[in-house]
Amino acid sequence: MPYVGRDERGNITTVSTTSTAQTTEFLAPEADELQRYLRRLAADGTGSDLAQSDQEMIRVVEDIIDTLIEKNLIRFTDLPEAVQNKLVHRRSLRRSKVALDLLGVDETKTIPPIKL
Repeated sequence: MPYVGRDERGNITTVSTTSTAQTTEFLAPEADELQRYLRRLAADGTGSDLAQSDQEMIRVVEDIIDTLIEKNLIRFTDLPEAVQNKLVHRRSLRRSKVALDLLGVDETKTIPPIKL
């Protein structure tokens, strides 16, 4: 369910799946105006840049969590179960990619075991 934010001229500037302080107006997903905005994002690379940045930030967060666990500042079991499951799943996916050599680099050295 897309909610949009607009500038002073009424142009869409922000899209969210939830209503926020910046995105208060609901638009149907098939609305022409919304579709034009999304096509513009894809065409100018803004959407892909944001997606790439999100992927990089996910890796940063994973590395921070690993460092905190490694330094015994937190325990893996201190994290909520849903977070534990997601981290284990992502770690498994990364190891699978390395094993299949899809990345072309050996990331096994950067994936420390989870300390419980």
